This record gives sequence, structure tokens and C-alpha cells, in this order.
Amino acid sequence: MVGLPARKADRARERMTLVEPLRLDRSESKEKLRTERYDMVIVGGGITGAYAAMDAALRGYKVALLEKGDFAEGTSSKSSKMIHGGLRYIEQGNLPLVRHSLLERQRLRRNARHLVQRLPFLFPVLSVDGVFDRRLAAGFESLLWTYDLAGGWREGILHQKLSKNEVLAHCPTFKAENLDGGFMYYDARADDARLTLTIARTAAFHGATILNGAKVTDVRREGGKVAGVVVETDGASIDVRGRAVVIAVGSWLRDWDGTKPGTDVPNIRPAKGVHVAVPWVKIQNDCTVTIPVPGRNRRATITRWGDTAYLGTTDEDYQGDLDDVHCTRDELDFLLDGAQVALNTEIKPEEVLGSIAGTRPLVAPPGGKTIEVKRNHEIRTDADGLITVVGGKLTTARHMAEQTVDAAQKVLGERRRVRTKDAYLLGSAGYDPEAVVASGGMRAHFGERYGTEAAFLGQLIADDPSLSAPLVAGLPYLEAEVVYAARHEMARNVDDVLARRTRSRIQARDASAEAAPRVAALLQRELGFSDIERDAQVSGYRAAVAKEKAILMGDKA
Repeated sequence: MVGLPARKADRARERMTLVEPLRLDRSESKEKLRTERYDMVIVGGGITGAYAAMDAALRGYKVALLEKGDFAEGTSSKSSKMIHGGLRYIEQGNLPLVRHSLLERQRLRRNARHLVQRLPFLFPVLSVDGVFDRRLAAGFESLLWTYDLAGGWREGILHQKLSKNEVLAHCPTFKAENLDGGFMYYDARADDARLTLTIARTAAFHGATILNGAKVTDVRREGGKVAGVVVETDGASIDVRGRAVVIAVGSWLRDWDGTKPGTDVPNIRPAKGVHVAVPWVKIQNDCTVTIPVPGRNRRATITRWGDTAYLGTTDEDYQGDLDDVHCTRDELDFLLDGAQVALNTEIKPEEVLGSIAGTRPLVAPPGGKTIEVKRNHEIRTDADGLITVVGGKLTTARHMAEQTVDAAQKVLGERRRVRTKDAYLLGSAGYDPEAVVASGGMRAHFGERYGTEAAFLGQLIADDPSLSAPLVAGLPYLEAEVVYAARHEMARNVDDVLARRTRSRIQARDASAEAAPRVAALLQRELGFSDIERDAQVSGYRAAVAKEKAILMGDKA
């Protein structure tokens, strides 16, 4: 459908197009938490909590969003980076989830157009040992038709059947001897950490108080009803007053949920997933490639991201420390073995550039395989007014947030209309991804990360040309992005910048450790912390990277 020229400026687009960057100050946020009374206090700064804060703020509620670590530090920075309906959910018979996920995918494609891009998925058809062989190809195409009709069509392109040569053009390293052809269908991808951060910042733009490094230690109650939370932040304790409290902590609900003793809680079953980054030249794919994993019923995927390729994922029960999840040598070998069975390439463990490991907050009792658990979510309201949301998936976070705020409204005795279905995120209104990325260079790099806010990065460099220096060897990030992260994205330390404001830690783990002193120096200049704190941040980051690498390589401590 072609839109007609407008006689007046689009008000929604106009409101979300900034001429000055949104400045977020931790001291101001802490002062507000001490002095104001909120309608809703949301605990957990992952994708669900961030979207709930944005939803509540857009409905006109006074809302606070509190995160114990950094925004997206948990599951929401360690996903497969896919915004998708979930083809395998059709195989599980969960068509309603697929249909709704595809609707939410397109909403994100519009509302976060600078962060969510089209992603082709390639399935090879092999004569033997494939994801499926030629005998099942017709049945799989029926599955793809179901996917398209369930909502895949909204992307404007339907699945395609490919010849052998076309498959090899998309991924030249495929082993050709058993290759018959393939199928390609279309979904989307996003840098999950930046998406979560942008949603949290958009919530702040609409009036929410947001704070990272703010650990909620208790839920306050008065007269048997929820009345707020107790927060520890920067060595101080703050009583935050709130008429409703939402717990959106994901897998961490297993260990703490804030409910009164004796209250039933959901069955939280964390499922561990890992990804490793390898040099793209080892794969040479221009889309997401789906490969068979010998001896497993789960398919692995390889997604190109710049000059790296992300290989994942696993799906196993996890009982360990949720704050200390790592990819192990066994998991690394499993993923590399799967790649080398399907591809004409040899990837040595020491060539792996980085790794991430996280947990999915599944709502399910023990027993059976985690891969077979449906990715539905659960929202519960306790008798004292505490609201808990858990489960779901990245793609459906907006809808989960909508239902969560609906539940909180019932506690407040109010009813206001949801406004997030067509609400732009910061940087998205008026952004033309095709035109910006086609131009290449610095503007294209900033555009895919900041959208229309890229102009603010350009101004930083215009004011101080030294900030155009590369931040991490071999990666496109610039020093200006550290300054912007400190001033406008609530980055507090080296890990915030290298692991989530940029993705340097997974894309170039060792080089990021080399860059840590420069990052710390830039942050010190912006945030004013001491030389002792600066040095502690560098040593802490390097120690964490060394531990991650040692576990990945299977080194004995």
C-alpha cells in the first residue's frame, strides 16, 4: 500500500524526532525514587520489564523501572537475536503463538525499524543426514506455507524454493555432495541488548524513572497490601513507594520472587542456551543458515553479524548460579562439530572470537526436554496486589507487557488504553533503513544502532574529532560511542560498554580486553570516578573475560 503525501506533519513522528539527545542522570533518578510515589514499580530491566515501563508511561502512569545489574544484562542480551514467529512452534502444534509472534514481529519492524531488520532463513535439503531429506521436502514446504499464511506474508515476501546452486551462492561452504537444494523463508533479527536499552530509554522519554545498578531486596507492604520496594544502589538503601509492584525478573524468579511466604509461585525452569562467535570468513553465509546436529533433534543456526557469525544454540536444563552462566568446552565442541559436519570448513576452538550463555525462563514443571516446552508466558496477581510476569519470548515482549500493565491496572482500580502497538522507539520515527545503510560508512554504522539519533554521535565527533578513533581493533565501534553511552545510555562501567552498549565482548573478546583501559579512561572523564575505580573496572573486566575464555577452552583452574 502506497501512502499519500501528508498535508501536515505526522504528530507521532514529530514527537519522537529529537533535536537534542535524551540525557539520563543517575543522581536525578535516585532522588526521584526517594521522594516520589509511583503508580507502578517494575522490578527487572530485561525486555519484558522495559516494555512494561514504556507501556505504563504511555498510559500516563507514574512508573519506576529498577534493574539490579545493567539493562538486558541477563537473558535479554544473550538470545539468538531473532525476532521471529518460531517455525518449530508450528511443529509443536502451537499455531496461536506463531500467529501472534508474527504480528508482533511486524510491529517491531515498524516501531523499531533501525534495530529490527529482515533476516532470511535458509534450510538445506540433503539426500542424507540433513535437517530433512528430499522425502520430507514436500511436507516441509507445507509447513512454510502455514507459516506464511499465519503472518509471514506481512514481511512482503513469501518463502522460496532454491536450487543447489542458489543454496551454495548463499553459503559457499555447504558440503555439496549430498545437497539437493533448499528453502528460504523470512523473519527478522535485532541486537537484543540495544533493543532492550532503547525501550527503557523510550520509557524514560515518556516520563518513567529508570535506574540500573539498583537491586531490589524486598517488597514493602502496608496493611497487607503491596506498598513499594526496598532498593540498594551505590551503597545506599532507598524505600521506593508504589501502589503496585511488578516482578519481571525472568529466570531469577527461581531464586527470588518477592511473594509473601506460603504463596504459590510458577514452576520456573531455566533452560541454558549458548552461542559462540566465529570469523565470518569461515562460514561465508549471507543469511541465517540452518544446519543439522548429528544425534540431536534440534537444529543449529549460523547468523552473520558483521565480520562474525553467531553459531548456536543449545537448550538444556540449568540448575547453577544464574549470575554466572558460561559456555563450556563440551558445548563449544558440540556446536563446532555440528558446523563441521554440514560445512566444508574447519573451525578450531582457539579461533572462536567470543561466547555468550544465558537462560530462558521456561514456565514448566520438571521432566521432559526443554526444547519441547511451549514458550508461553504466565502473569499472576497475588492477593496482596503483587504482579508477576514470567516466560514468553523476545518477539512477544510488547504483548506480555500490555497484559502485565492490564493486570496492574486492576490492582489500581483503573483502566487506560494501551498505546504501544504503534508507538515508535527513540531513533525510529522517520528513519529510512534502506537509504541510510546503502550510503555506507560511519553514517550507516551509526544508523543501524541509533537510528535518527545518529546525528548526535556525528555532532560529538564534529566537536572532538579524536572521538572518531576506533574503539576495539577489528570492529566498527568508535570512541564517541563510549561518551554517548555515558551521557545518554546510563553506562556505568567498562562491561556495560563492551558487552551491551557495543557487542565487542562476543565479537572480539580478546581485543575488547585490550581496549578496556581506553574505555575506562573515557568513562572516567564523563562520570568523574576515581583512578582506583578506573583501574578496578579494567582489572575486573579483564578477569571476567579471562574466566569466560578459560571455561570455554576447558582449561583447568
